[in-house]
Amino acid sequence: MTQSRQSQVSLSDTPYYHCISRCVRRAYLCGEDKYTEKSFEHRRQWVVERMHYLASLFNIDICAYAIMSNHYHLVLHIDEALNESLSHEEICYRWCQLYSKPILVERWQSEQIVSEAENKAALAIIEGWRGRLVDISWFMRCLNEFIARKANKEDECSGRFWEGRFKSQALLDEDALLTCMAYVDLNPVRAKMTVSVETSEYTSAYERLLPCKKVGVAQQQEKPLEYTFTKKPLFGFVGDESQHNSENNIPGIPFSLLDYIELVDWSGRIIREDKRGAISNQRPRLLSMLGLDDDTWLSLASNFGKDYHGAVGSLEALATYASNTGKRWIASKNQLRLH
Repeated sequence: MTQSRQSQVSLSDTPYYHCISRCVRRAYLCGEDKYTEKSFEHRRQWVVERMHYLASLFNIDICAYAIMSNHYHLVLHIDEALNESLSHEEICYRWCQLYSKPILVERWQSEQIVSEAENKAALAIIEGWRGRLVDISWFMRCLNEFIARKANKEDECSGRFWEGRFKSQALLDEDALLTCMAYVDLNPVRAKMTVSVETSEYTSAYERLLPCKKVGVAQQQEKPLEYTFTKKPLFGFVGDESQHNSENNIPGIPFSLLDYIELVDWSGRIIREDKRGAISNQRPRLLSMLGLDDDTWLSLASNFGKDYHGAVGSLEALATYASNTGKRWIASKNQLRLH
């Protein structure tokens, strides 16, 4: 039975969610269609630019992403604290970059409201927008609808472009977050589209490595979309300065970026070789921190999306999540057995 999105999101349990959207057509979202011999590679840049644009408006951060041939993955962080701190004026500005402004709100902004009832009605509309700016359903709607319209126009057709609703997965603890991010960044390597993380374009790992290298040729050749905006960076890693950041209340992914890149690169090279003899003796430090053996980690990095559904975390976290979302229980197979 299909569950409502509201019953799958519990910000009191976790601000992290893994989202997947898949193209419904035989023709690819991106890549090359073997039947028509058409290339849709340029659409990857559509998704990346729209995704970053929306992140700059929504109070939602992008932790990880991978744009594949017929689907894409996103790991999102919802910044509820920042959302609550924004003024009504800022909420209006952000939302009205995406949708038209009601006359009542225009009057409120220009101080032409003549009654308390009108003022309350205008503020109620704005508060509704505030809720939407931390709603992953609205974020995904604004992303998928834009790409579908643009692709349909290019293909000179109409109709459904995406395979129904997007899928979402609550990541209930740090271990689930780290494993899911690595699984997402390793998508091109598992699909044998590339040989290593550093050559995996259109992934978050590749984007995080960009400051360390020259801008890729593919990105140099892409034409910008119709809008301009200040690009919001990917959600940062704060493990290197965890004590400093905790004292200053700076949010971030609680691991070191260098440790994460080392782990993903190490995993990718082994998965690409597709044999146990390829395992290097130089184990990434994060594996020791998590208490994982090589085989367990490689299984998680390869099958996370297939083996876990709905919510992922420890038994305690799953029980709390089930209680807060009105469920009796969460399948025990969703327990991430790391230790």
